[in-house]
Amino acid sequence: MEIAVVGTSDFTLGFQLAGINRLYNSDDIEESAEHLKDLLNDKSVGIVVVNSELLTKLPERLRLRLSNSITPTVLGIGTEEDNTLRESIRKAIGVDLWK
Repeated sequence: MEIAVVGTSDFTLGFQLAGINRLYNSDDIEESAEHLKDLLNDKSVGIVVVNSELLTKLPERLRLRLSNSITPTVLGIGTEEDNTLRESIRKAIGVDLWK
């Protein structure tokens, strides 16, 4: 299973330096949404990392689909506090580790 990263080139740069090859750079919300839809249907991807700022700008229906996805697991990462990672872990193992 691969890791894919979706976000601006500034966001994906650190992941590229860490050796992740599946990078989808875009400043356009519609283009990023298309990348995410494609990744949801790609069986070779196990984790999708998304800029949490981008996640908040996506259409509600796609955000819901991303948050309910088990494989691939979608993680929102960013500078502001986000509960996406917390909820993903809680759904995966059934326990809230932050309590």
